[in-house]
Amino acid sequence: MRIDHIAYRVRDRFETARFFTEGFGYTIDPELPDGFEIKFDDGSTAKCLVLLPPEKLKSGIPWDIPGGDGLEYHMAPEIFISDGQNHSVVEEWVASKNGGIGGVHHIAYQVESVEAKMKEFKEKGLMEFTTDEPIRCEGLTQVFTKPTPFTGIIYEFIEREKHGFCQDSVKFLMESTRDLK
Repeated sequence: MRIDHIAYRVRDRFETARFFTEGFGYTIDPELPDGFEIKFDDGSTAKCLVLLPPEKLKSGIPWDIPGGDGLEYHMAPEIFISDGQNHSVVEEWVASKNGGIGGVHHIAYQVESVEAKMKEFKEKGLMEFTTDEPIRCEGLTQVFTKPTPFTGIIYEFIEREKHGFCQDSVKFLMESTRDLK
C-alpha cells in the first residue's frame, strides 16, 4: 500500500495549483491542462485539476500495476484539486472548512484489492465507508471512508489498472460525501 494522491477542495483551484507548482515543483497534467468539470444531477458543478509531482520513474518501479509495462510512473503523491460552483458538494464542503479556505479532503492509498481492504477494515472496526460497494470505472476501483475518529480524515482506497482519473467515478465519489461535514 502506498499513497496515491492527496485531494484538496478549495476556493480557487488555479491559485492552489500555483502554490504547488511554484513552491513544490508540481506540474499541471499536460493531458488535462484546463482540468475537467463534473456536472452533478442537481445542476451544480465542480472543476478539477490533476498535478503531477516533479519526480518520475521509467524503470525500477517498486510496485506492480497490471499492464503497466513501458509506462512512465510518477512518484506519489499526485495532487488532485477541486473547487465548486452553484452550491455543489465541493463548494459547500469548502465553505465549512477553515473559514472557507477548504483544505485536504482525503488521502488516497493505492491497494491491491479495494474489496479486500474494505472487508479487512470493517472486520477490525477501523473505518466506515460512504458506499456499501466500491465504485468502479474502467481501470479503477475506488471507495471513500467516512472521516475516521482517529484522524478526522477521509481516506480513499484505490485499485488501479492504469493511470489517471475517471470523471464518472470522481462524480460518484464526490456525491458519496455530500452529507459528511
